[in-house]
Amino acid sequence: MRPPGQRLIGIDALKGIACVVIVWHHLAFYGPMSDVIYPRAPGLTDWLYDYGRMAVQVFLVVSGFLAASALAPRGVATFGPPAQLVFRRYLRLVRPFLVALAVTVAVAWWVRPWFDHPSVPDAPTLLQLLAHGLLLQDVLGLDALSAGVWYVAIDLQLFAMTVLALGLARGLQRRWPGVSAQRWGTSFLLLLATASLLFFNRKENFDDTGLYFFGAYALGLLAFWASAALNKAGKRSNGSAGLWLLAMAVLGGAALVLDFRGRLAVALVASFGLVGLQLHAVPWRWLEQRWLTQLGRISYSVFLIHFPVCLLVNAVVSRFWPAQMVANALGLLAAFLLSLLAGAALYRAVEYRAASARRLPRADSVTL
Repeated sequence: MRPPGQRLIGIDALKGIACVVIVWHHLAFYGPMSDVIYPRAPGLTDWLYDYGRMAVQVFLVVSGFLAASALAPRGVATFGPPAQLVFRRYLRLVRPFLVALAVTVAVAWWVRPWFDHPSVPDAPTLLQLLAHGLLLQDVLGLDALSAGVWYVAIDLQLFAMTVLALGLARGLQRRWPGVSAQRWGTSFLLLLATASLLFFNRKENFDDTGLYFFGAYALGLLAFWASAALNKAGKRSNGSAGLWLLAMAVLGGAALVLDFRGRLAVALVASFGLVGLQLHAVPWRWLEQRWLTQLGRISYSVFLIHFPVCLLVNAVVSRFWPAQMVANALGLLAAFLLSLLAGAALYRAVEYRAASARRLPRADSVTL
């Protein structure tokens, strides 16, 4: 586990800011309130629609960064049985997810008769509910019941891939003591990252698997190991830190040269930014403000619950003020603020309570 005295600067702030961007992206994407506002703010709406989704890359990088700090702060596995850890991660993710999903199904059922809009999900089948409970909806080709549920499944896959790679390296060392668990574990992860960045991430038919996203996640892993090595050296560069930074630059740069992807550029900037934050915390103290920190802590719950909140507000405003500019602008703001309040409630009632009851270690923390 991460040493108790080691603070990770800016993590909660980045999570909170990225979460806000995602909520506004979905408000711009799903409408109809954004459709009414569009003539007055076409540039902002288009930007949120087209680029807001790239905030997911920040989540992926931060998730990898936290995974490295919890699972292998020195590049060597520090956890117990891999299967048990992955199952605990599943429970950590799925508890608030199922509550938010139930709210979504209930809201959709209520508005469906009087709000005819493509954003309203159809009544779920039993197979859909089971698939969502097991986080297999995308793998099975079933329609999602809420926005962003794909990320929950991908998060579990990425975590499992990392745990298995590090666990396999540790197993090899136990069987053959001459084998370096650090060298083999990081080599396995680098091979996965290379395959993801140079191949899988360029094929949209893989975007329902962790292989598509592992490159950005691995940049977060490397960012943690680089920052840890630099901090250990008294903030002076050393060979180990240089190798991690070089791996980040070469992997990210080669992938961008081969096929430039804006989402990957965001991930690369975020990974180097995380390294910089750990080394030069003073200029970024504003990221440690209490409200930003709290927003980051509840970001996963906000991410889960914001869709039904936005759906409900869209339905009400569309029914009573379908074309009034001011009403729809206020509706967008209300949907955003209510999403934060609902996320805070979900965090306190389910996410935080479940984690506290089981005293889950940092390895089970949720990224969003």
